[in-house]
Amino acid sequence: MTAALSLPQRQDWTVDDLASLPGDLLYELIDGRLILPSPTPIHQNLGVRVLLVLEAGCPPGLMVVTDLSLKVNSRNEPRPDVVVISVDHANRSPVPVEDAVLAVEVISPESHFRDMYAKAKVYAAAGIAHYWVIDPLYEDGIVLSQFRPGANGDYEMVGSTREVFTTDVPFPVKLDLPALTAQRRLLLEGARSQD
Repeated sequence: MTAALSLPQRQDWTVDDLASLPGDLLYELIDGRLILPSPTPIHQNLGVRVLLVLEAGCPPGLMVVTDLSLKVNSRNEPRPDVVVISVDHANRSPVPVEDAVLAVEVISPESHFRDMYAKAKVYAAAGIAHYWVIDPLYEDGIVLSQFRPGANGDYEMVGSTREVFTTDVPFPVKLDLPALTAQRRLLLEGARSQD
């Protein structure tokens, strides 16, 4: 792991600049801004659970992965929390964004605007046909919002739920959000009892 990291003070990064970063550094580049995410264990656990549900219905020729860089353009190289890609890129990173079928972001306290707006704009412009944002921060239940490109090319929200989410696109999926909420509650209660 990278010890004390000192990055140049810059406001506008490009994909070419990323080559100067340590190889074990996890980063995203969104609109020229370098982001060094630091997700919580609950965030990561939720991402893995979403991966497992997607993987169960994933058709041949596609694969589901977590935390994979997508090559968009010189100012954008996002890392969706979960992404469905063509198996043609099973041994490649970053993956060309045009081979991403679905991108899923799990909101963290510091990523709400980025996931709902900045990344949504980047993913829509890049042509990702399906985008889901999962918000685990609501006390009364984890919320999944589903987006698809609208007439002007920007994403439009086509649904939002705290209930069992089912869809047939990009392939059949059933995600039990109340069960995930109950599991999150148990994890948080366990963490509080340790304090």
